[in-house]
Amino acid sequence: MAGKTNALQKPVQLSGELEAVIGKGPMTRAQVTSKIWEYIKGNSLQDSKDKRQINPDGKLSAVIGKDQISMFKMTAAVSKHLT
Repeated sequence: MAGKTNALQKPVQLSGELEAVIGKGPMTRAQVTSKIWEYIKGNSLQDSKDKRQINPDGKLSAVIGKDQISMFKMTAAVSKHLT
């Protein structure tokens, strides 16, 4: 197994919109997910009644859209900003 990296460990390039939210890439998908959650929690973007729902602010809406999104769909939206 040594020397093999899985998809989560492979560094990816980030779009400008995503970099505006979580900082400069490249970073691994695992780091991207972690930083997105830091941003969401740091800016209190989880819905108060249903924590699985994310209410994007101006910066995050450039990445995941302006509408409330479930945390399960958010990963797919974010992945469009990775290359």
